[in-house]
Amino acid sequence: MEEDQELERKISGLKTSMAEGERKTALEMVQAAGTDRHCVTFVLHEEDHTLGNSLRYMIMKNPEVEFCGYTTTHPSESKINLRIQTRGALPAVEPFQRGLTELMNVCQHVLDKFEASIKDYKDQKASRSESTL
Repeated sequence: MEEDQELERKISGLKTSMAEGERKTALEMVQAAGTDRHCVTFVLHEEDHTLGNSLRYMIMKNPEVEFCGYTTTHPSESKINLRIQTRGALPAVEPFQRGLTELMNVCQHVLDKFEASIKDYKDQKASRSESTL
């Protein structure tokens, strides 16, 4: 029971977001009756294939993950169900957190490279315009 409370505490920072002055659940952790912490479905609200497929890819890179897949509930609903099943003693929330962290790192790297390329382009453009004067 303490382990479940610890896992709940770990993802508490991800669970809610502010929307229109109300607290709105952004993430739910769903477990079927009788299952353990190694097979969990995470419901991510206000998300779609963009995050679902990227996160699934990052999570599946972990060799301790036996299965990871996602579904969208309906095209008119903006939520995804992400299911993770792990091998051994690793709880499903661990690769979920790791996948989110790695995905954020990849996105930050792409953003840094993009901004550096824009800066280089503007610098080259400025130097060309100075040389023509």
